[in-house]
Amino acid sequence: MKTEQKLSIIIPIHNEIDLIAEVLGRVRAVEYKPKELILVDDMSNDGTREYLQSEENNPNTTVLYHEKNFGKGMAIRTGLAVATGEIIIVQDADMEYNPDDILKVIQPILDGKTEVCYGSRFLGSIERMRLPNWVANRILALMVRVLYGAKITDEATAYKAFRQKVIRQVELDCMGFEFCPEVTAKVLKLGYRIQEVPVTFRARTFNEGKKIGWRDFFVAVWTLLKYRFV
Repeated sequence: MKTEQKLSIIIPIHNEIDLIAEVLGRVRAVEYKPKELILVDDMSNDGTREYLQSEENNPNTTVLYHEKNFGKGMAIRTGLAVATGEIIIVQDADMEYNPDDILKVIQPILDGKTEVCYGSRFLGSIERMRLPNWVANRILALMVRVLYGAKITDEATAYKAFRQKVIRQVELDCMGFEFCPEVTAKVLKLGYRIQEVPVTFRARTFNEGKKIGWRDFFVAVWTLLKYRFV
């Protein structure tokens, strides 16, 4: 696929030495031009940081390093600060999401149907998601409907794509996983509609490196409530 609309792919990274090469290879294989990769290392200590140094001279690739482990939200904010694409999407580095779905998520934006598009796991396929996680995700989506009047099925999806002009209007305060509810709340309050497309998802376990936990669910609930009334 070729287009004049440049795509920025922000990849927040923390301790993913076993998967980072595969993730970057899969993302680079996505047939879209022009695109740039923005890799943000959130103070990894498992060899990921050293591996990323070898990526610094690759074309269309920017590598940024945090000197402290701030969290996923801050890593995304760091990437957003240097992104130059007309369209911006977040790609996790843990391979729970299939990079082949990037094109599906950005297509409605390219077609002019929306300014914001999410990849919904619940409209697509889900493997290995634990029941508590399933319930938590459903509750968060319901809260978005009740609080903001938006009918979306997957508020917490990692696949979120925006026109640059939209995300530049959003003043983010997040440090960790509360990026998802914060950006959702603020985009909706600005009056933008969120379209969804189905994506595939294969959850990993905590033993395999999954980082989000039950505490993050309560932070997400508070974040959705807080920004509804701020």
